Formats: sequence, C-alpha cells, structure tokens
Amino acid sequence: MKVAVLMGGRSAEREISLKTGQGVARALRTLGHDVTSVDAADGALLPAGGEEAGARTAAVVGRLPLRAQVGLVDVPAVREADIVYIALHGTFGEDGRIQALLELAGQRYTGSGVLASALAMDKVMSKRMFMHDGVPTPRWSARRASERPDARDLEACGGLPVVVKPSEEGSSVALSIVERAADLEPAFLEAALHGDVVLIEEYIPGRELTVTVLGDEALPIVEICPKQGFYDYENKYTKGRTDYHCPADLPEPLAGRIRELGLRAAQVLGCTGVSRVDFRLPPNGEPSCLEVNTIPGMTPTSLVPMAARAVGLSYEDVVARTLELAAVTGPQS
Repeated sequence: MKVAVLMGGRSAEREISLKTGQGVARALRTLGHDVTSVDAADGALLPAGGEEAGARTAAVVGRLPLRAQVGLVDVPAVREADIVYIALHGTFGEDGRIQALLELAGQRYTGSGVLASALAMDKVMSKRMFMHDGVPTPRWSARRASERPDARDLEACGGLPVVVKPSEEGSSVALSIVERAADLEPAFLEAALHGDVVLIEEYIPGRELTVTVLGDEALPIVEICPKQGFYDYENKYTKGRTDYHCPADLPEPLAGRIRELGLRAAQVLGCTGVSRVDFRLPPNGEPSCLEVNTIPGMTPTSLVPMAARAVGLSYEDVVARTLELAAVTGPQS
C-alpha cells in the first residue's frame, strides 16, 4: 500500500511530530508498505529513514506563508497515496484543518475526522461536551486572550490553586499551576501567546492517569509519575524525568470505570482510530477527565506504545491497526 506520512508542520509541537513521524514511517516500512515522508508545513519530502535529521528548523518553517500548506494535497506523494497517515501534533495538524484539506481533495487519512479533531483540540468545547454527556471534568472558566482574569474565574474553579493553559494547544505548552492570586495574570499572559482563548481550570490533586482508546477498545491505564514538578513539556519528552506504571496500580472496579470513561469521552467527541484520554484521580477516588488527544505521540517515551505493550501489542501492531481502522472505519466516504 502507498502511504504518505504527514509530519512536522508548523505547530509548537513540530519537533515531537517529527519523532512520531519517523517512528511511524519506520514501522510502516517494516510492515511492507511503500512509504513517503512529507513535511506538512509545505509538502517538502523528507529522506527515508532520516526524516528528523533532514527536517528544517521551526524558525525556517515559521517563515513560510500559511498558504504553503494548501498545496500539500497536490504533492504527488500525497495525491497518489492509498492512505495518508497523519503524524502531526497541535495546531494545523490535530485541529481539523489538515483533515478538512484532505477531505476536500478526496483523500483517505488516519485518525479522527474534521469535527472530532476540532472539538478535541478545543479544550473549552471538549469540556462542554463532557458535561453534557456526564463525563466528570474539573470546574473551569475561559477568557479571550485580549481579556484579563479576575476573582470570578477563581470562584468558578472553586478557588486556588488553578491550572492555566491555552484552550487549543497540546503537550502542556504554556501550562502553569497557579497557587497565588498574584501569579494568575502572568500565567494567563503566557498562555495567551499560544491561542485566542485561555482556559482556567480547577487543579485536581492526586494521580495522573491516561487511557489509550484503540478503535472501540480501552487499553490498560498508564500512571504518570514525574520525578519533579508536574508533567510539563520537559518531563514528557526528556527520558528519565518521569516514571510510568502500566497497568496502573488500581483496584479493578475503579480501573474499569476509568477505562469506560475514557472510551466514553472519545466517543462523545466522535473520535475514531487511536486516541488518548487524560485523567486526574484525587484521593476521594472520583476520576476527572482533562482532555482527549486525537493524534497521541508515538515517540520512544510516548504512552500509547506503553499501553499497547501491556496487552501484547508491538509498536508495529499499533501502526498497522491505525491504518486498518482508517481503511475500514475511517471518517471518510
């Protein structure tokens, strides 16, 4: 099968996307597919086996006009592919825009469709959907980046501490845990640099858990234990900074409930293929859903391969299943 792997792009998560894309491309070649790696920023082809090394810097890509992405669907490797494997993270890749472009071109692709991608990327809209369907989520408030937070936002969240983050960004980019009222506005301004809407959310103390959803199956729960601080960008992607436990040490009735909530959260948003649902578990044992990631990372430290190994699935098995789901049950007609 001819597969074009879209990676890189122009989001703040470009570097991680290149690592994901390189791993996916390698797995697809091992599985016997004819693979071409493509930088989604403008359709530039990347060298087989050296995608990450052959990529341009974020600064170079950032100077490209946004319209350069529109020509992506006319790149022969993309136009002639049987399936496009999307290995992008963050804006202009995970938010429905690339998905819409591919659909307009009549091209089949992996992962969630346009609406599900957009809903999952927008944390405010996700929370509204969760609340409507009874998926527990932390209390929250949201403001435009041009506004300023005040005491009403803290009241909506039940007081300090709160989590402040861009509504449409991933990998904990510009995320802050605010414990003092004086620190709220600086954290808000930092998050506002990365999007038009800033989410202010109740901080849930306790354990950090994540559920991988593969098709209609919830895989074993992974517990995330940073050695210092919280699970920020550095702790996510620096080897040795975080310990992981899979399956998480949880009594089965509770573990089953969290897996069920993970599956329901993904289904509420209309996700297909592979997704990952993040939770906080406080001491009272009531899980709280934070967000759904529609294109979770597939790097050496990523959580999806870890959860898959717990049920005997290899990295290549996950990639093959993702391709299969796109071919059989994907969002395109």
